[in-house]
Amino acid sequence: MMVKEELNKLGFQCVNVELGMVEIRENISHNQHDLLKRNLLKSGLELLDDKKSIIINRIKSAIIDMVHYGDELPTVNYSNYLAEKLGYHYKYLSNVFSEVKGITIQQYIILHKIEKAKELLLYEQLNLTEISYKLQYSSVAHLSNQFKKITGLSPSFYKKLKEKRTGLENI
Repeated sequence: MMVKEELNKLGFQCVNVELGMVEIRENISHNQHDLLKRNLLKSGLELLDDKKSIIINRIKSAIIDMVHYGDELPTVNYSNYLAEKLGYHYKYLSNVFSEVKGITIQQYIILHKIEKAKELLLYEQLNLTEISYKLQYSSVAHLSNQFKKITGLSPSFYKKLKEKRTGLENI
C-alpha cells in the first residue's frame, strides 16, 4: 500500500501492484525516480530498477516461498520450476544469479533447505527421516552430510545443543 501511495503522491496511476512489482502507465522522469527512491527508502523499501537486481529478487523470493512456505517442495526439477515460475530460461537465471550473488542457485536452495531443516528439528514434530523426505533429500545421510557441511554440526548434535540451551533458559 505504501508504494501505491508514494506513486499517487507523484501523480502516477498504478495499473498493477503486486508483491515486489509495480506497473504504471506513465514514464518516470529522473527527478521523479530519485524522489520515489528516497521516499520508499524512508519507509524501509528499496526501489530496484536494474533488471538483474529485479531478477535476483524474484529468484530469491521464489526459492524462499518454495522452501519455507510451500506445503511440499515441487516434484519437478528446481531448474524447471524456477524457469516456469519466472518465465526465463534456467541457464539465463543461473548465470545472472551466480554473477551477482557469487553462489549458484543450487547452493542458495541448499542453504534454505538447511535453514528449514534446522527449523523443523527445533519444532520436534518430525524426525530426521520425515524431514529428509519433506525436503526431498534422497536419504537421511544426504541431508545429514549437507547439514554438517553448512552448519559444521550433525543434525542430532544441533538438536541436542538447542535442547541444552532451552534447559538452561528454564533454570
